Amino acid sequence: MINKIVVVGAGQAGVQAAQTLRQKGYEGELVMLGNEPQPPYQRPPLSKKFLSGDVEPDALFIRPEAFYEANNIDLKVNAHVESIDLEKKSVTLASGEELSWDKLLLATGTRARDLPLPGAELEGVVTLRSIGDVELIKQLFVPGKKLVVIGGGYIGLEVTAVAKSMGLDVVVLEAQERLLKRVVSPDISSFFHGLHSGNGAELFCGTGVTSIEGTDGKVSSVKLADGSEISCDLVLSAVGAVPNAELAEAAGLDVDDGILVDGAGQTSHEDVYACGDCVRFFSERYGRSIRLESVQNAIDQAKAVAVALTDPDHDHSHDYDPLPWFWSDQHHIKLQIAGLSNGYDEAVLVGNISSDSFYVAYLEKGKLIAVDSINHPRSHMMARRVIGQEWKDGLLPPA
Repeated sequence: MINKIVVVGAGQAGVQAAQTLRQKGYEGELVMLGNEPQPPYQRPPLSKKFLSGDVEPDALFIRPEAFYEANNIDLKVNAHVESIDLEKKSVTLASGEELSWDKLLLATGTRARDLPLPGAELEGVVTLRSIGDVELIKQLFVPGKKLVVIGGGYIGLEVTAVAKSMGLDVVVLEAQERLLKRVVSPDISSFFHGLHSGNGAELFCGTGVTSIEGTDGKVSSVKLADGSEISCDLVLSAVGAVPNAELAEAAGLDVDDGILVDGAGQTSHEDVYACGDCVRFFSERYGRSIRLESVQNAIDQAKAVAVALTDPDHDHSHDYDPLPWFWSDQHHIKLQIAGLSNGYDEAVLVGNISSDSFYVAYLEKGKLIAVDSINHPRSHMMARRVIGQEWKDGLLPPA
């Protein structure tokens, strides 16, 4: 009998798990602990419509506050978990409060990776991960100011697009030889390079940064590996995210660039589960261990964990093995990604990168493993159905 479940983390995964637990008939005590002052909210709009001012904070909330009361979910905000005691089956908060549990669900998400550079602590150097981060950035984004973005990944480029639309001068510095190198083909990289340069951003790839310089405690320039400097008013650190797995590791759970779980979301302790961006699991589909940072994964894995908790007699250990999908909005372009392209040996361009609607199909030994769609939703939806099949003309719609 499970009388009490404590969920550590109040993001997309935590909320979905709590909702599904109630939908599946769990009637015991359900506590959700969030370490921010706001109720659970969506993160993808932070670097896009929330930063631009197109949506207000209330529009970000995943569920209205009445939802938690109606579903008897004890949501605690500003609840910072200091430690987990597996033997006592309890968590201790920074306030000193101790909460017991029968089952523990970790949905702790990720945080912005620290920028390992001298000067990273200067005023005007920011990261983007929370509502609080964006509220600060909004105050700093004044037309005519110069922003240096360190990192040419999704967050860096999404913020670049918004900053240009708000009248800032923007310089993007990417250490790799092309934008988005870890996740897309050279054709897609080239397309986004042209998109952002065409909208007035300066982009430098294959460029190392050695330090951030400041005057009177405020950022004033960024020093490059070749000794040159770029003067600026602001710096955005957009060098990726790391899983919040320290609590799990300190408690003695197995961790390796994420909390290790099986297909049911069960950790190395039988009464502790985890889901969302913070976890790593083995995918039979891809034949390797993966960690996914996406809304789709957070929702679907949370559902799988909730089902496993409410149906303990079924072996769920191999159940969760999704086809991942992602998206990014930059200027007037929507990039939709289906599958994981790591390990591809051929990339087939369908259409023309000089247009604003085409896609790239990624193949491994003749099989379709992923598709990047640029303003081409039909190919994205089709790809999610046919990935894994042998590639042939007509498998996906024409661009």
